[in-house]
Amino acid sequence: MRESSEWQTDGDTIRRTVTAPDFRTAIAIVDAIAEEAEAMNHHPDIDIRWRTLHLALTTHDAGGLTELDHTLAARIDGIVTAHGAS
Repeated sequence: MRESSEWQTDGDTIRRTVTAPDFRTAIAIVDAIAEEAEAMNHHPDIDIRWRTLHLALTTHDAGGLTELDHTLAARIDGIVTAHGAS
């Protein structure tokens, strides 16, 4: 699967930085990502800095990137767009 231009490959991880309009929206995005992650049983690393989110995806038990990472990345992209973030 091809990754979107928002995600950058860094070794065996894909990363994206998201800027939300405000802190509340950033937290709402994290909440929505958490719901998707739980449903998929695949959890990203998330660093929250005010309204900026740094996201990282990898499949630790597979030793690198898998289809799960790319699927969750696409779902995260949808969440980000739905919340008016970039």
